[in-house]
Amino acid sequence: MTYPLQGVPLSEHGPILREAEELGYTDAWSAEVEANDAFTPLAAFAAWTTETRLGCAIASVYNRTPTLLAQTAAAIEELAPGRFCLGIGTSSPAIVERWNGVPLTQPMTRMRDTIAFLREAWSGEKVVRKVGPYDVKGFRLGRAPESPPKVFVAALREQMLRLAGELGDGAITNYISPDDAPRIAKIARESAAKAGKNAEDFDVACRIFVIWTEDRQQAQMLGRFMVSGYLTTPYYYAFHEWLGRGEALAPMMKAWQAGERQEAVGLVPEKVVDDIFVFGSPDECKDKIEAYRDNGISTPVINIIPTARDREAQAKQSLEAFRALAPR
Repeated sequence: MTYPLQGVPLSEHGPILREAEELGYTDAWSAEVEANDAFTPLAAFAAWTTETRLGCAIASVYNRTPTLLAQTAAAIEELAPGRFCLGIGTSSPAIVERWNGVPLTQPMTRMRDTIAFLREAWSGEKVVRKVGPYDVKGFRLGRAPESPPKVFVAALREQMLRLAGELGDGAITNYISPDDAPRIAKIARESAAKAGKNAEDFDVACRIFVIWTEDRQQAQMLGRFMVSGYLTTPYYYAFHEWLGRGEALAPMMKAWQAGERQEAVGLVPEKVVDDIFVFGSPDECKDKIEAYRDNGISTPVINIIPTARDREAQAKQSLEAFRALAPR
């Protein structure tokens, strides 16, 4: 499950996380877009849980220096020994460049160098390494973790999926259908096997967006809004072209680029929303989530999207979905 639940204050999640363990949820993941950062919720989650695996999807390798990223991850690992997965990614031009004023250049190189830096820093050895614009000379982590955190790499297309398999302990993806999952899992696990890892144990996580309604029209309306806002970004549009949706999404993209945002929302194909979102009755939602697992996603990470607008109603829907979608 992705936390904090929409509409519910972060400070009120202690009882929710404890209930989640009783309900059978295995993982608690944070996100980092325009609300909370990736790590502050996880520090609280570490104190509120005893067995739950904690992860972030994702922290950008551009928005923090490599030394700060190593320190933060080591601190969370110390709070929850053996339970923390550091999810890192290159994020998107909007977040990195427009919101943070950092050039998003050479993403493959930046990811490789960041992972190498983190592994070296967590060993407790002195690090001399250049990562992007940062020329690190002689950094040594003062509280090196007994066991290094697992590194999950956010990956969409083939190159980054292969890098995730080669250098990571897991891969993270999102905005896909169950039918897309086998291709993504296959590439990552083949790369992991080539790097000498047990491919069957290589973890492929996917954030799955559950629109909490049984009203198909309502789900379609909200899904179209989300697709037009997200899949028009360069990385995600290229991703869905690669997945075979380029022709279906082209009219939407053309309208969006022309500044016709309202028209673009209306041009999102119904099938795309049906493919990449989960909605319907609790059993229908669980069946589709299970389809992701059947098709190679070892860690389905549910992200509840309430349909209500006011905060109190959002919280009510989020908690309802949280309990209704508990593992069978």
